[in-house]
Amino acid sequence: MAEKEMLELPVRGMDCAECTLHVRKALASLPGVENVEVFLAAEKAVVRFDPQLANLQSMRQVVEQAGYSIPEVAGAQEQVPEDQTSRWSDFTRPVLTLLGVVFGAVLFIVVVGEWLGLFEAITRRVPWPVGAAVVLLAGYPVLRNVVRAALQKQVIAHTLMSLGVAAALVVGEWATAAVIVFFMRVGDYVEHFTAERARRAVRDLTRMAPKTARIERDGVEIEIPVEQVQPGEAVIVRPGEMIPVDGEVLSGQATVNQASITGESMPVEAEAGARVFAASLVQMGMLRVRATQVGADTTFGRVIRLVEQAEANRAEVQRVADRFSGYYLPVVVGVAALTFLLRRDPLATAAVLVVACSCSFALATPIAMLASIGAGARRGLMIKGGKYLELLAKADVLLIDKTGTLTTGKAEIVEMQFLADDLEALALAAAAERYSEHPLAEAVRAAAQGRGLSPETPEDFTAIPGLGVRATVRGRRVEVGNRRMLSGDVSLALELAAAAQRLEAQGETLVYVAVDGELAGVLAAADRLRPEVPQAIQALCKLGIRKVELLTGDNERVAGALAGQLEAQLCEGMQFSYRANLLPEDKIEVVKAYQAQGHTVVMVGDGVNDAPALAQADVGLAMGAAGSDVAIEAAHIALMRDDWLLVPEVVHIARRTMGVVKLNIAFTAVYNLVGLSLAALGFLPPIFAAAAQSLPDLGILANSSRLIRQAEMKADETG
Repeated sequence: MAEKEMLELPVRGMDCAECTLHVRKALASLPGVENVEVFLAAEKAVVRFDPQLANLQSMRQVVEQAGYSIPEVAGAQEQVPEDQTSRWSDFTRPVLTLLGVVFGAVLFIVVVGEWLGLFEAITRRVPWPVGAAVVLLAGYPVLRNVVRAALQKQVIAHTLMSLGVAAALVVGEWATAAVIVFFMRVGDYVEHFTAERARRAVRDLTRMAPKTARIERDGVEIEIPVEQVQPGEAVIVRPGEMIPVDGEVLSGQATVNQASITGESMPVEAEAGARVFAASLVQMGMLRVRATQVGADTTFGRVIRLVEQAEANRAEVQRVADRFSGYYLPVVVGVAALTFLLRRDPLATAAVLVVACSCSFALATPIAMLASIGAGARRGLMIKGGKYLELLAKADVLLIDKTGTLTTGKAEIVEMQFLADDLEALALAAAAERYSEHPLAEAVRAAAQGRGLSPETPEDFTAIPGLGVRATVRGRRVEVGNRRMLSGDVSLALELAAAAQRLEAQGETLVYVAVDGELAGVLAAADRLRPEVPQAIQALCKLGIRKVELLTGDNERVAGALAGQLEAQLCEGMQFSYRANLLPEDKIEVVKAYQAQGHTVVMVGDGVNDAPALAQADVGLAMGAAGSDVAIEAAHIALMRDDWLLVPEVVHIARRTMGVVKLNIAFTAVYNLVGLSLAALGFLPPIFAAAAQSLPDLGILANSSRLIRQAEMKADETG
């Protein structure tokens, strides 16, 4: 059996969701094609096929027969000039204004002309063959696609309008047919313009990707295409240049703007040992970076790929709209046939066919979804599809992991109690912990350094898992660890015993320090609540989240102390609870229990040890996912930086997006129902029906443009 191959094909000419369906059907009809995914925003198809049965030439042929095209250079990312990607934003308002003026002027001329009988006079004076030729010439691009679809036994959005054009020509109303064709072309332009607005976010991301890299080979610096960089090679990045790879800084120091990855406009300082990401901008300084991931394997490459493929995870509301579109066209044909049988009026029948607008249903959902997903990516919000925006919009339960998510994940010494010389005991403790990799050891060393103490080198060192460390420092025996670590003959002085009891009641983790068999002090360590969490919780309450539960593997005492801090931030009507001593599998069961009760569950975790629970939740949000393959893959939405304010932001985006989608669908449904009724009863002549057919597309564009504009303004704050 031949091994299957994957091929990415750029497809041109797609302007709505219906177009992607036609391309998918055309490619899937080929022998040997196993799976096809077509993406409107990325303008490409991903095909899995048997190379012995299918090839690029056959794919190009069936796509062209469907009315679309595959460029000769397939498989490579087509470069789009910067001015082309930006013009849809820079000139949106002037273009919409001009379109509205032209549309209004033509509509006025049509109304006045029909009222004065000008069209009838023109029809009488101009020979029918001449008028028909004008109609066919003006409508050739649209009519050609209709004929192609008909030959493949497909019905597309313009099929019904084309039948209306044919009906008008048959009864001799070529002027009416010409007006219908004009509005068909207007509708095409509106759909194309709207699709381009949605594609802008993807193109902006693609344009940010570095194209070349300066590397060291055989002691010489050379500049090569970024695809040719090999992992392990040293890459040189100078001021004002984009880092072309993910990697580790070997030498140098620089200020790096990572907004393209994390959405955070504040730059970070990078020096030897730091991790850096492709598409980050070196603002000041120079870096020498060892490449670890290149091209599509970088964090930025995965961001682009996930945004492009987000269409695959379609919202249920979009699936309903697609199914409705499939039933809508036969219903319209039935209404037209019934109109002709009952009224024997070919013009009324033509009006029914002309006024029907199925493409508006297909446009109602994906344009808003793609705009929000693309703009969200620029804000550091990796949303994997409209499905998760829809679920997030109706979420009512929020489950939160503690360590590394709700808290910083980094222990800090928050209080110290010593019997005698505190600096001496702290210096000995830091020296004993010098070679320990435990997070609490790092906290002890940081506390010593914060007081100007440099950890000495111990003469011997022993780490005891689960307890602490023993070491000899300056000839003195030092023990640092939990209460069980202390030797049996070490007793707590009364003042230290009281301090330990108080600190434990506050939920702090205690680190005991003993020197030469005598207790010298107690250090209290805590994993701090992220400072932005209270504000985020308040924002989530306003967005309608009514149940919050903290899930942690910590003990009851630590969990209770943190829960007390959170409860003080809750708004009226918000319920809060916590569960301690949980294993990863326990968190999954908690998620399942809420889902069984009919709740829509959002789980926020760090994406590593919480991966199973994130996957089980209706929407899993991974915090601080930049550079983490596990977090990006496990979560439905990846927050690329550790900022809790991104949580209410993405919930707000979801609810705003679904509001726009529902308004689009409701407007389209009501408009088409009224239009069909008026046309069938003879109150809407074909000319007015043609004008009316374009209005739903304009309405959807206007409504979705409001969302697109807001998303772009928010995204531009990081630029």
